[in-house]
Amino acid sequence: MGSDLPDGHRLETHAKLPSTNAAALAALADGDPGRLWIVAEVQDSGRGRHGRAWVTQPGNLAATLALRDPAPAERLATLSLVASLALHDALAYMAGPPIVERLALKWPNDVLLDGCKIAGILIEGQKLEDGAFGLAIGWGVNCIAHPGLESRYPSSSLFERGFVVEARRLLPVLARSMDRQLARWASGAGFTDIREDWLSRASGVGEQVTVRLANREDAGVFETLDEAGNLVLRRSDGEATTVSAGDVFGPGERR
Repeated sequence: MGSDLPDGHRLETHAKLPSTNAAALAALADGDPGRLWIVAEVQDSGRGRHGRAWVTQPGNLAATLALRDPAPAERLATLSLVASLALHDALAYMAGPPIVERLALKWPNDVLLDGCKIAGILIEGQKLEDGAFGLAIGWGVNCIAHPGLESRYPSSSLFERGFVVEARRLLPVLARSMDRQLARWASGAGFTDIREDWLSRASGVGEQVTVRLANREDAGVFETLDEAGNLVLRRSDGEATTVSAGDVFGPGERR
């Protein structure tokens, strides 16, 4: 599997880890130069956004890419969109045309199949002792099972939806796809193309949505993304507001 990775990328596999993201950040702190993929068959203390639990069962994919100084700090937030595009492409390649029209990207970091969450992405970073910035981009993909009550949204798995995608085969495809998307992104300078591509595959654009923020909710039409990757919400009074972080719910979705 490691030989199928893009040039310059390396692979570290584990039977079990608490968190692939934590392992990636630790490797960077120990001096790893980056472009290291860390994969675990079982992940028992993984995290989603806002500290939510993400447990990886055998047969699902838990993978993290460790990067060192990938972009200026103000551009790093857009990497979640890059990572979701990479996974969308990888799943389309693995499962073929029948899956494409059933896949959608949910802002800011989920991948949906038939409207159900099948994958999440978590990006974490830290300043390193040498002054560089270490970044961990983690993917959790429900290949054969889904976490049920651990998920805030309706969840499912590729297998449950009729697609056989083995985690061990998905990883190198994802790695190559991410390498291509990172080249397009060009440390954030190419985000305009990424943004348009992401919007063409997104769930909820042009629809009424509710965004749950840290201490309130906001509602309006999901109009677009701005040049920083923030969600642009058009309220009923016609005013547009930008949201940098939050949970998005469409009509009828449980909040």
